[in-house]
Amino acid sequence: MTPEFVAPISVSQGLGFAAILFCLGLAGLLLRRNVLFMLMCLEICTNAAALAFVVAGAQWSTPDGQVMFVFIVTLAAAEAALALALILQFYRHKHTVDIDQLNAMRG
Repeated sequence: MTPEFVAPISVSQGLGFAAILFCLGLAGLLLRRNVLFMLMCLEICTNAAALAFVVAGAQWSTPDGQVMFVFIVTLAAAEAALALALILQFYRHKHTVDIDQLNAMRG
């Protein structure tokens, strides 16, 4: 059952939430050594940027933010597919997903 009145969020609340999400993703990206966790944190950062575009588009009453959201989601899907393929090859070669072992693959 949906409520009769749902208060819209303000621009500052939406951008604040996007900033918090981006900072959490960036902190995870800098602190984690596992490639899979780094990939997930990168996805959180891109989702935060997409949310900021949607909030800004809603503020100006234009569909530009939603169009940028579709582009960002498409980019994130392509990036995830490529990164997962690289991670699988890295795991087959080194039997680990630790980013510190990646430096040993120079050749």
